[in-house]
Amino acid sequence: MTLNFFDQFASPTFLGIPLIALALTLPWILYPSPSSRWLNNRLLTLQSLFINRFTQQLLLPLNLGGHKWAILLTSLMLFLITLNMLGLFTLYFTPTTQLSMNMGFAVPLWLATVIIGMRNQPTHALGHLLPEGTQTLLIPVLIIIETISLFIRPLALGVRLTANLTAGHLLIQLIATAAFVLLPLMTTVAILTTALLFMLTLLEVAVAMIQAYVFVLLISLYLQENI
Repeated sequence: MTLNFFDQFASPTFLGIPLIALALTLPWILYPSPSSRWLNNRLLTLQSLFINRFTQQLLLPLNLGGHKWAILLTSLMLFLITLNMLGLFTLYFTPTTQLSMNMGFAVPLWLATVIIGMRNQPTHALGHLLPEGTQTLLIPVLIIIETISLFIRPLALGVRLTANLTAGHLLIQLIATAAFVLLPLMTTVAILTTALLFMLTLLEVAVAMIQAYVFVLLISLYLQENI
């Protein structure tokens, strides 16, 4: 019996209870809490080093007003990268393959940056809708185009994250199925396919980390425009 390749993206249930809540809670359990000791262990030291370096890199182009978002953006980065990495393990559901969840992250954060821009500097925020030096006849057309591009931003954030992870998981499953089917028929081809699967898995690990970083980086760039 051949299973549907898209079954892996369906939210699992146990006794009628959706397990997506457990999948969303698991990342926070994996990270150790900082201790009150003078010297931390190696894991806590490495974790603190990663968080500090990422926060410094993320806040580098932002003004002082954007530094208030440091905890939110860093937590979001850790959350997304952990969900993406755990999704590569067998029998684990990947919540970030759901467009509804990614849009739930993208829309409120994007809307918050727009509201901040409209409240703090409305003239500068509205000035993004019309480039300087535009001819009079092109003003209505450019305003419509820039407005549409502004509202497309959260959709692009959610779709980019969903599409990259979904495509990677589908490709891994297709190649793994091909290797399993070819093993009794053409052993050499099956071994080569397995080697390709291993390299693709390494690539998917990189994609899982990069997409989480890109998601948070774009939000910080939207925030930079409105501060």
